[in-house]
Amino acid sequence: MIKLRLKRFGKKFEASYRIVATNSTTRRDGRPLEELGFYNPRTDEVKLNTEAVTKRLQEGAQPTKTVRRLLEKANILEQHVRA
Repeated sequence: MIKLRLKRFGKKFEASYRIVATNSTTRRDGRPLEELGFYNPRTDEVKLNTEAVTKRLQEGAQPTKTVRRLLEKANILEQHVRA
């Protein structure tokens, strides 16, 4: 099963995250199938490749709770449900 989840990077106590599509059995910071976006919790900055995210959702990828919340804020999940 493919999951949409966060991959941690950055310095200690200054973490940032990449939103990635990865196999559910791989480790958190393992090699992803595709990088879909970026999330910085300190500045609340979110950048998403909307085309790639919707493509992965249509293929049946399951977002984690945190990624689901970020997609709902960006109105991507609502567009996918309507289609």
